[in-house]
Amino acid sequence: MALKKYQYNRILREYDDIRFQNKYELDNRIKEAFEAIPKLKELEDKLISLSAQSGRLALFGNTKALDELKENTASIREQQRQLLLDHGYPEDYLQMQYKCIKCKDTGFIDNEKCNCFKQAIADMIYEGSNIKSVLDRENFRTFSFKYYSDDYIDESIGLSPLSNMQKIVASCKSFIRHFDKKHDNLLFLGNTGVGKTFLANCIAKELLDRGYTVIYLTAFRLFDILEKYKFSKEAENSIIAANQFEFILDCDMLIIDDLGTELSNSFTTSQLYLIINERLLRQKSTLISTNLSLDNLNTNYSERIYSRIISNYNIRRIVGEDIRLYKAVGEK
Repeated sequence: MALKKYQYNRILREYDDIRFQNKYELDNRIKEAFEAIPKLKELEDKLISLSAQSGRLALFGNTKALDELKENTASIREQQRQLLLDHGYPEDYLQMQYKCIKCKDTGFIDNEKCNCFKQAIADMIYEGSNIKSVLDRENFRTFSFKYYSDDYIDESIGLSPLSNMQKIVASCKSFIRHFDKKHDNLLFLGNTGVGKTFLANCIAKELLDRGYTVIYLTAFRLFDILEKYKFSKEAENSIIAANQFEFILDCDMLIIDDLGTELSNSFTTSQLYLIINERLLRQKSTLISTNLSLDNLNTNYSERIYSRIISNYNIRRIVGEDIRLYKAVGEK
């Protein structure tokens, strides 16, 4: 997963910029709050004075006086907190706000890369092919059940499209809640336009917001990367492909969208088995979406792949009308 030095430094500079922005925003909040509530400034000055006293007392080992200072400090902080709340401010308004609470926007936890840093690496390696650009549009907040009919029962599942989708969305939210404990996998089956990709993006958004690393690839893009990794003779392309390959195997969540749209052959079959099997061994979750039926998956790929999916994936069949067609017609 090695990056070139300039790429690594670019990510570090981005973290520097984030921390600078955090400090800038905190300074502005402090200035605003002190002007609105002068008593806050008085209490802050007292805290600064007590901090200086505690340093001197610690130097001379006066533990009793130190304990009294700690009590006074706690009392002042509580007064500040109450003042903020009384004036309509959040109680943490005078505290630093971080984009990543885990590493406090440093990118590292105990000298180990934080998940947010790993995702930054993944985003850089997969520049142009990641899903972050669409997640503001496609997430659970913008998801709508209105495109799924409750007027008929689909014979293949014994439910209406609406009831079925409500059940699937509930299971997806459960998948997210237990993501760090169960390491489950998902297979979305369904015709074109029924919402498989949208739902996959909803899951990706939630996991990214929770600090997990997520890689989204169409099947075509996935096998293109694997082909370059396997056969590229150019050193630079080979290194990039090797980095991408390692992330495919090791990211917390791999999304393979539109499986079955790629050119299927012995190479794609062997590589798909490798990816599925290796991620199972590493206990890394995978989501696959496809227009193919289970029978088609068995026919187009192999018994080994079919067996791994049937045994280790939660299969969700999405039914309904083509939402993209519905929207297109509705807009005319």
